[in-house]
Amino acid sequence: MRKKYVIITERLRIRQFAKNDCIDFYDYLSNKKTYKYEPGNPITLKKSKELCIERSKSRIFFAVELKSENKFIGHIYFNRIEPKNLLTYEIGYIFNKKYQGKGYATEAIQYFIKAQFSKSNIHKIVAHCNPKNIKSWKLLERLKFKREGKLRKNIFFNKDKNNKPIWLDTYEYGLLKEDIK
Repeated sequence: MRKKYVIITERLRIRQFAKNDCIDFYDYLSNKKTYKYEPGNPITLKKSKELCIERSKSRIFFAVELKSENKFIGHIYFNRIEPKNLLTYEIGYIFNKKYQGKGYATEAIQYFIKAQFSKSNIHKIVAHCNPKNIKSWKLLERLKFKREGKLRKNIFFNKDKNNKPIWLDTYEYGLLKEDIK
C-alpha cells in the first residue's frame, strides 16, 4: 500500500487525488476559460470521474484543497524530466478561476517546492508558461523562479480553420535549490 502524501499549509492541504474529487475537479476543468493558456477542451463529468480515478493512482498530480471549505480548488503537476541524472523536475498548475487572486496558488506551490527540495535529491525545477499568461509568469517570479528564455513558436494546442497549427511562444523558468534559501 502506498504512503499517503500530504502537505499542510496555513490555508491549504496538498494531497494525492481522490476518486471523489470529481465534482470539484469538473467545476474548473469544465470551464472554457480554464483552457485559454492550457491544452485541451472542457471536460464532462464522466471524464472528470475517469481522470480522478487515474490520478488517484498517480505520483505526478496533486490536489490542492482549501481546508476551511474542504474544497478541491486546483492541482499541481510535478514530474521528473529525462535524462534522470540531471535531477530536474517540471512543475505545472491549474487553479479554479473562482479561487484565483487570493494567494492560494502562491501558498501551495511555495510549500510544495520547499517540501520537494528538502526531501528529494533535486537540482532544479522548471516551469513553462505562455508569455500572454501574465498571472502565471508573475506567480513564478514571486516564487523566485528565474526566466531563462523564451521559446518562439515551439508549441500548439489548437489548429485554425485550414487545419494548420496555431503556434505559441513559451517562457521557460528555472528554480535551483539555492534560490529559495
